[in-house]
Amino acid sequence: MTLNGFNVSGKKAIVPGGAGDLGYGMVAALRDAGVDVVILDIAEDLREMVEKLNETEGAQVSYIHVDLANRKSLREAFGQALEILGTVDILLNCQGIQRRYAAEKFPLDVWDEVIEINLTSVFETCQLAGIVMLEKGYGKIISIASMQSFFGGITIPAYAASKSGLSMLTKALSNEWAGRGVNVNAIAPGYMDTKMTAAIKDDPVRYERILARIPYGRWGTTEDLCGPMLFLASSASDYINGVILPVDGGMLGR
Repeated sequence: MTLNGFNVSGKKAIVPGGAGDLGYGMVAALRDAGVDVVILDIAEDLREMVEKLNETEGAQVSYIHVDLANRKSLREAFGQALEILGTVDILLNCQGIQRRYAAEKFPLDVWDEVIEINLTSVFETCQLAGIVMLEKGYGKIISIASMQSFFGGITIPAYAASKSGLSMLTKALSNEWAGRGVNVNAIAPGYMDTKMTAAIKDDPVRYERILARIPYGRWGTTEDLCGPMLFLASSASDYINGVILPVDGGMLGR
């Protein structure tokens, strides 16, 4: 193994949910590493976000504005992404939403919304990418899981169910595809400083309790995810399959 194994320059990536706090930072990291990227997202300011990434010379970031909860639109958008890139070497699933209600009051329509985005759309993009990757015998699929892949959480039963489901989906796909050249892994971020966790950070008591459980002594940032993501996207990780990699400052071992 040489350092060339970590090189991803020239690869092609599709990133559903790439406009989110974590996704956007990882898209930037892929571009900086020489990867052409297509973002699939519903964000209203997606065009401006992509234009900002492309201000300097380098790999190209493109986008398709799409509602990932609409299965027909998702399939069409994925096909358009393949037309732009010519192929897909890396699928980075960053899509995810969270809704908070007490479990006994959690609306079923909201449950369906969370499961559709966080789990079903991930399965579908994995399928669509898998078809291409399996044919050429190479590909890297990386999904963003969560600490809720291991913990139940509070007032987020749909989110916890979706993220634990995602971890098992990762293992199931790896069981079938690892021997055919396609790596399927996931990253489980710890508590990250994002818009999604704003409600927790605004609760000083809960924030301090969580912070006390993180041996590293701080919440995570997008930058903390970029190195592990690029490693899993590279040939250096070829023998790593079906892993849910915690990036949590040591919280899971506490």
